[in-house]
Amino acid sequence: MARTTFVLDCSALPEADAGQLDGLACLQLSLRRRRCELQLANAGDGLVALIDLAGLAGVLGVEAGGQAEEREEPGRVEEEGQLHDPTV
Repeated sequence: MARTTFVLDCSALPEADAGQLDGLACLQLSLRRRRCELQLANAGDGLVALIDLAGLAGVLGVEAGGQAEEREEPGRVEEEGQLHDPTV
C-alpha cells in the first residue's frame, strides 16, 4: 500500500528558527505514525541549512530547488589539467 505524502509549502515561513524546526519535526513524527510522509516544498536556504545542521535532512524531506540540468550527476569526478605528482 502506497504512503500518502503531504506537501507543505514553506515559502511563507519567516526566517528559519529552532521553533519552526521543532514544529516540522513533530509534524513529520505525527504523520509517520499514521503511515504518511511530509515533503517540504519551497523551503528557504536558511531552513534547509538549519535542517542540515540539526541532522534532520534524512528525516524531513526537502524538494530540490534547482533545475535538474544545473546539478552534477552523483559519483562522477571531473578532472582538469594534469597531475604533477609522481605516482608512488
